[in-house]
Amino acid sequence: MRDDLERLLERLVHASVLERLVISLAALVAAILVGGVLVFVSGAFASCRAGLDIAGVTFCYNPMQVYYELFLGSLGHPLEGGWSPMNYSLATTLRQTTLLIFAGLSVAVAFRAGLFNIGTQGQLVVGGLVTAVTVLFAAPYLPGGFVGTVLLVPLGVLAGALGGGFYGAIPGALKAYADANEVITTIMLNFIATGVTATLLSRWFQDPNSANPQTRAVPEYAEIPTLPGVGFSGRMDFSLLALGFAVALMIAIAWLLARTTFGYELRTTGIQPEAAAYGGVDEKRMTVASMTLSGALGGVAGAFWVLMQHGRWLENVPDLGFDGIAVSILAGNNPLGVGAAAFLFGVLDSGSSSINTSTDVPPELVGVLSGLLILFVAMPEFFRMIGRRFVDTDAAPARAAGGGADE
Repeated sequence: MRDDLERLLERLVHASVLERLVISLAALVAAILVGGVLVFVSGAFASCRAGLDIAGVTFCYNPMQVYYELFLGSLGHPLEGGWSPMNYSLATTLRQTTLLIFAGLSVAVAFRAGLFNIGTQGQLVVGGLVTAVTVLFAAPYLPGGFVGTVLLVPLGVLAGALGGGFYGAIPGALKAYADANEVITTIMLNFIATGVTATLLSRWFQDPNSANPQTRAVPEYAEIPTLPGVGFSGRMDFSLLALGFAVALMIAIAWLLARTTFGYELRTTGIQPEAAAYGGVDEKRMTVASMTLSGALGGVAGAFWVLMQHGRWLENVPDLGFDGIAVSILAGNNPLGVGAAAFLFGVLDSGSSSINTSTDVPPELVGVLSGLLILFVAMPEFFRMIGRRFVDTDAAPARAAGGGADE
């Protein structure tokens, strides 16, 4: 039994990209079948006026309709007449995808360095507040209009990256110089980030004209602009420019990890820290640098949450950072895979809303259905990550001098 398990883990570890894709698709099909059965059976315990009668039992929920709304409702029902690619449902899906790309990259960078950054949520919270405060402070001193957009948007994103990077460097330094477990420190720093930002908001940054815990709105020209003529409406809180930046950053991180000395040292430290140290890599410096970069990416997620979606910082920050953990695992910690995983999460989030508005299926069951899909698709990659710690991956340790892609 143990030998069979070891062989299975070794097969997963050494699986090619095509094989991993086939496994993920098979897992998705299995999740759809299991979820469909669950939805259908749950309908027998619900009350409805019309349904499918079998042996005197009325089944109220139609799994086909549920999956139709989940996957096509998130795109705005493209098979129906009058469909426009600039619809609100697709904008919601792509907006969530954009934010989760940043969060997923944040977690993936730390994982590739052998670190478990559970604190992306806190780094996102801090980065978002720093972004809002920086833009609000700088706006009166800068011109408005197009010039203001060109100056304030990059400034806000940079401020978010610096805020998140600083907050990510804290657990990195604790890990490097005090041997503190980064899982525990990052989890605790999530709570600290929530409490500290709420206190700062209530004392200095609260919008005096609102009873809701939020900052003042940044100037409209300081928000992420939409593309005139070919972009989504500004009322949809989504910009193709933001998605384009997320994809470009995703490619840049993949290149950084695969084609630079820094990326080679980061990956080697994560795979074989002893060999990396023998090759001249400063493990402590790399730990702090990796967590700083990871936190900066989380801060960028917070910056775009402020500048694209809300135009202000709100105390009630969604759990994008925690979703980023699942996105990264689903992508196998591969930066280029983060985009596809984030899109799946965006579809599930937007499609769940479509199910709630178009069917009588309760939200709790929709949440279970989405969870099953994520669990089934992510588990093969999760076991592959576990297997990498017990199976010889034949990594070739050498002094850092660049290096190619390892997956």
